[in-house]
Amino acid sequence: QVQLVESGGGLVQAGGSLRLSCVVSGNIFGINAMAWYRQAPGKQRDLVATITKAGSTNYLDSVKGRFTISRDNAKNTVYLQMNSLKPEDTAVYYCNADLRQQDRTWYESIWGQGTQVTVSS
Repeated sequence: QVQLVESGGGLVQAGGSLRLSCVVSGNIFGINAMAWYRQAPGKQRDLVATITKAGSTNYLDSVKGRFTISRDNAKNTVYLQMNSLKPEDTAVYYCNADLRQQDRTWYESIWGQGTQVTVSS
């Protein structure tokens, strides 16, 4: 059973930093792109940042210059370093991976359970 498990969320004051981690576990054949999304109460889930297997990145405009996505392919882990946090960054953050399981021949999108990030003003 493949799982994505996020950690690192919490409560932080505005201007502070948090580092989210997401570990992919299970029988994995390969992982393509990985990403972080977020969803605030009553709002749609937004794409925050993506990273390809080769390390190319893209960011939501509102987090550019403050957030950094990175990955460790050997550990099947993706990170999101969040600096200069603002109250509007408050949301549940979800990890997503485009991956192929060992016993399958196709790639599929798998989600983590989410981790809460709360930024107080």
